[in-house]
Amino acid sequence: MLMPKISPTLCKLLSWHIFIIVLSNYAVQIPMNCFGITSTWGTFTYPFIFITTDLTVRIYGPHLARKVIFAAMIPALIASYFVGTLFAQGQYQGLDSLTDFSLFVFRISAASFSAYVMGQIADILVFSRLRRLKQWWPAPACSSVAGNVLDTFVFFSVAFYQSPDPFMAANWVDIGIFDCTVKILCNVILFVPLYGLILSYLAKFVFKRPLTAIGA
Repeated sequence: MLMPKISPTLCKLLSWHIFIIVLSNYAVQIPMNCFGITSTWGTFTYPFIFITTDLTVRIYGPHLARKVIFAAMIPALIASYFVGTLFAQGQYQGLDSLTDFSLFVFRISAASFSAYVMGQIADILVFSRLRRLKQWWPAPACSSVAGNVLDTFVFFSVAFYQSPDPFMAANWVDIGIFDCTVKILCNVILFVPLYGLILSYLAKFVFKRPLTAIGA
């Protein structure tokens, strides 16, 4: 079995990974305008997955973190397709929509599958090499940048290159660059400090030892 012993905490982590992936695959279908630049709402939901991965690596180690990722990817792929088909372009399409295969939604789901695996593995590789540093912040900061760059490139190229959606086919490069930039800024400005707060709480009240001493 992939994960012979699944603790309640790991079940929650696994569920959170799946939830964020499905939510982001739904949100990426909904365009939005930010400071005059067109993007999608998925830009602002997916960074949550990196803080979850980094905390998993910090507490349980890279080996178990990879198991969580591989356990989440198939359920997330299936759920993303069903949710994306039922709520295409952010609008409920009815149960009858499931009877027709949607290439557009399937490409988004497959792109998310590929990007999630590659981006999270990159995140784990970078984080696991930096997590023993005396300062806690370089690991989540550098790993999130590496993971987001790879994740964004893989996702947008697989999902929208010569897409049947004319708008995304014409604008996926610009949207992808903006998406990656916003994700990196959000991670550095918001999610890295949030990671530090959560880690500080765990160190003080759960593990009762210094931040740098937390790790598998």
